[in-house]
Amino acid sequence: MIEDIEQLIGTAVSEVFGTMLNLPVAPEPKDTPIKNGEPHVASSVGFIGRLTGVVFLYSTNSFAKCMTSKLLGLEEHEVDGDEMVNDAMGELANMVVGNIKSRLSDRGMPCVLTIPSIVRGQHLSIEPVSSTQRRVFSFQSHKNQLVVELLLKDVTSAEQASRLN
Repeated sequence: MIEDIEQLIGTAVSEVFGTMLNLPVAPEPKDTPIKNGEPHVASSVGFIGRLTGVVFLYSTNSFAKCMTSKLLGLEEHEVDGDEMVNDAMGELANMVVGNIKSRLSDRGMPCVLTIPSIVRGQHLSIEPVSSTQRRVFSFQSHKNQLVVELLLKDVTSAEQASRLN
């Protein structure tokens, strides 16, 4: 199942960034180092169902500001403050995970989404708990790196799955 999710993430990121931002993204090889050290913005949205997980999108502050300007149809100098960038990054995470949710539902695995959340900082590191699977994807867009991280837990309990139906 995780291979299906990996494919869904690639498709969702490509569709959302192409359609909503007019920014083409290209997947980078699996072992591409994650650039860190400068301030980053990370947004996340979780999904809960037979498959339960969290998807994080993170980029540098400057690329997040660029994405915000494209999403809102503004010039970059018109993007006013961190709150506007936070809202845009949360919405982008919501659109990417919403795209995945729709595809999971088409495959008979309905789920619900959590509200977006934002983390800002330098040297960010997401540590999964032992019961989750972790995958990291890197995309390139106009010499900027977008990292998508998936933490996935397969909920096999029929009781938990039935609560969502």
